[in-house]
Amino acid sequence: MLGARVQAQQNKRSRHHSHETSLWSSGLGMKLEPVTPFLGKYRPFVGRCCQTCTPKSWESLFHRSITDLGFCDVILVKEENTRFRGWLVRRLCYFLWSMEQHIPPCQDAPQKIMESSGVQSIISGRAPGGAGEGQVPGLVKKEVQRILDHIQAPPRPLLLRLFSWVLLRLLNCLFLNVQLHKGHVKMVHKAAQAGSPLVLLSTHKSLLDGILLPFVLFTQGLGVLRVAWNPHTCSPALRALLRKLGALFLPPEASLSLDSSEGVLARAVVQAAIEQLLVGRQPLLIFLEEPPGIRGPRLSALGQAWLGAVVQAVQAGIVPDAVLVPVAVSYDLAPDALPDIHHALTPLGLWTGALAILRSLRSCWGRSHRACVRVHLAQPFSLQEYTVNARSCWGSRQTLEQLLQPLVLGQWTVVPDTEKEQEWTPVTGPLLALKEEDQLLVRRLSRHVLNASVASSAVMSTAIMAALLLFKHQKGVFLSRLLGEFSWLTEETLLRGFDVGFSGQLRCLVQHTLGLLQAHVALLRVHQGDLVVVPRPGPGLTHLARLSAELLPAFLSEAVGACAVRGLLAGRVPPEGRWELQGVELLSQSELHRQVLLLLHLLPQDLLLLQPCRSSYCYCQEVLDRLIQCGLLVAEESPGSRPACDTGRRVSAKLLWKPSGDFTDSDSDDFEEAEGRYFRLSQQSRCPDFLLFLCRLLSPLLQAFAQAAAFLCQGQLPDTEVGYMEQLFQFLQATAQEEEFFECVDPKLIASAIWTFRDLGVLQQMPGPAGPMLQLSPIFASRDSQEKLEQFIRQFICS
Repeated sequence: MLGARVQAQQNKRSRHHSHETSLWSSGLGMKLEPVTPFLGKYRPFVGRCCQTCTPKSWESLFHRSITDLGFCDVILVKEENTRFRGWLVRRLCYFLWSMEQHIPPCQDAPQKIMESSGVQSIISGRAPGGAGEGQVPGLVKKEVQRILDHIQAPPRPLLLRLFSWVLLRLLNCLFLNVQLHKGHVKMVHKAAQAGSPLVLLSTHKSLLDGILLPFVLFTQGLGVLRVAWNPHTCSPALRALLRKLGALFLPPEASLSLDSSEGVLARAVVQAAIEQLLVGRQPLLIFLEEPPGIRGPRLSALGQAWLGAVVQAVQAGIVPDAVLVPVAVSYDLAPDALPDIHHALTPLGLWTGALAILRSLRSCWGRSHRACVRVHLAQPFSLQEYTVNARSCWGSRQTLEQLLQPLVLGQWTVVPDTEKEQEWTPVTGPLLALKEEDQLLVRRLSRHVLNASVASSAVMSTAIMAALLLFKHQKGVFLSRLLGEFSWLTEETLLRGFDVGFSGQLRCLVQHTLGLLQAHVALLRVHQGDLVVVPRPGPGLTHLARLSAELLPAFLSEAVGACAVRGLLAGRVPPEGRWELQGVELLSQSELHRQVLLLLHLLPQDLLLLQPCRSSYCYCQEVLDRLIQCGLLVAEESPGSRPACDTGRRVSAKLLWKPSGDFTDSDSDDFEEAEGRYFRLSQQSRCPDFLLFLCRLLSPLLQAFAQAAAFLCQGQLPDTEVGYMEQLFQFLQATAQEEEFFECVDPKLIASAIWTFRDLGVLQQMPGPAGPMLQLSPIFASRDSQEKLEQFIRQFICS
């Protein structure tokens, strides 16, 4: 009987699986009316540079006409793209197109690097670590040549053409298209014609970025891109191949201490190599983000080291200026095979890379839905102009422990009027040789550029779908309703100045997106003829949370404001109370500013990526303005104040004519009136759901913080940082199985929680035999302090 029951269950599961497979293969099994294409909606032109730091670049490197140039598919190569015609050309167009690409000749860089002033001073013994310290000049020259061979090699034109041909075929198998805005390319070409070298600073979503971006820019006539790769992600054989394709690798000796002779020599060679690339006007690509799968800070220490070498070359006058171009790549789904290999913490070799490509091709074989890719080139700007203007925006800053710890423990009630200093990326490599002021310039420049890259990134359809299924319809939603929700969220994204990486009819877009998320989404047919879309419970929700994080930058200000409103109402109205009861409460502007500022201090800088040229007070005001613009907050008269239409108050004092330069009576200085402003939650029918949706966008990170606070009394300390991360990860997995909340079970969120607690003074570092050890701070050793910390975090979480 038991065997018969098991057999019956297996038959039922197989029938359910086959029925679900038929739904996917039959185009969702529904006949719907065609709708207005998304291509007809307003699409903002994203990627303008900062008007505060680079006003001249903002005006000179942009023209309104380039916004109408439209998009091109980089991997769509046909007979018309070659000089030949005929049936044979149509079958060999990829190969012919690759052979026709122009590759500029490479200069004799090794000899010029050897003759550079920095290297010559070491060879002659005038600098520390040179021949004057007991080393023979010939041996120093051989060491310079060895380091140079580790950094770069002359690109091989024939190998570049063959690699472009193979890569073009591979990309056509992996992706449906690779879109690029023609206006962005025209801006970059215009900047390159000015005579300054191009330095492209990019995000890093996949290991494929290192070969995709050089290929895209190579096809647009920008020359052979020199890419700064991470040497730890590649085996020696793969590094040798990539060098011949234009790759750069930082030698390990460059990260040695300042008093090391090997480190001094290696940094001098790296600096000379960068200077020759800039003098030769060869475009350089630097990744500002860490590779995917790394449990580390978002900003790359290696990328900052390369950027520091560029800044030093400009300040030394080797080149008068350099043009910086923020770059970003957006995927529907990043290739799965390459991150899996990187997760294993083993260098990617030739054979493992080939197997990864074969696995990717096998997974795409027979699949009707392939992912789309968008490459974004933001508006270029002058490094020299940024350096001059950015230094004037620097102000005093305090650590998170000084700002937030007294407020968490209830010792203070007033938030200090100062900025937060939080830097998780270590200073390594050539950046060590710079002055402290220049190191600060590089760190803030990298954060500024990364903010521009993220702001110019298009939101892909998978991010919108994952956010809807995870934060609005985790219990399931009818497909007919999901179509309307997808259209609504797309419009909201466009209205906030962010572009989307798709176009077409709504039904086709939703079908394409659900097909890409097939492993994490189930389709169920109901008797009315409609379909129910349900996220698969379990660890698959973590993957949806990672995808939905790509939508967060578009709604970050509103999400911070919604969580701040939630924290303000937490002590007044019960969370399960009716919306009408919450709408009765008056919220003063000073209270809202305080809650927003508390949340800004709590959230890590790697998530916020606030521009260093903007103060927290300005961002608080922007958050409040966004909540008013989207209709969540409505202005109300303050209790006991005169009506807004009362024009008889202080007429003689307010309406007197004054000189044009007299700003003593400006509205921005009337702080008493600003603090007296009050707001209520809007009573519109759509507001409750929208407020909950905005709060839940930050819930994975805030839940990870709250769970980390609850784990303080259970963790085994002292322990290494990696060991404590593993303890917390196992705790979150066990909690997720009980509470069915898998969104926060992410190693990156766990690392952010531990580093934030370290900055907050909850955890302390002490030296140990195996490296730095974490221990619980005496202030937070008591259960009362731990509960205050957890309560402080949970006030911003909306269940």
